[in-house]
Amino acid sequence: MPQTTATLPDAAARLHWEDFPEGSVHPFGGATLTREAIVEFARQFDPQPFHLDEEAARASLFGGLCASGWHTCALTMRMMCDAWLNRSASLGSPGLENIRWLKPVYVGDRLHGTMTVLQARPMASKPQVGLVLQRWEVCNQHGEPVMTMEGWGMLRRREPAAPGESPRPAG
Repeated sequence: MPQTTATLPDAAARLHWEDFPEGSVHPFGGATLTREAIVEFARQFDPQPFHLDEEAARASLFGGLCASGWHTCALTMRMMCDAWLNRSASLGSPGLENIRWLKPVYVGDRLHGTMTVLQARPMASKPQVGLVLQRWEVCNQHGEPVMTMEGWGMLRRREPAAPGESPRPAG
């Protein structure tokens, strides 16, 4: 993927918590895995033989050179940044959970995915912040899911929550 510097829209043009109602689906992608990218990521971050050496990979359970699951996670983050996250009023995330690597990602696979909002509510302690529980599904070029994960995102609200406000955005 090309290396770029994020350019942010002005605050009024950014996507806010209200733009991510429960049930909304946000597509992202694509990224194609090359042998060089798989090996380089593995050398730096996950130097297991089936990510580094084609012969060892053929003899492994995977049957061929495959990307680290962490590489898939990193590509997912990049695809989301390119698709919508860098245009949002994101304040970060308290973490991820339920990461599942469902199928190996091989050389030449093209990844794309969706982020579905499972839950959206104001943050009780910070009325200017909204929380969004998200589920990501990443698929290969055949439409086969290769990874799923869930996590909370924190987004700035256009208007702070009023006392007793409903926990869901309009949408």
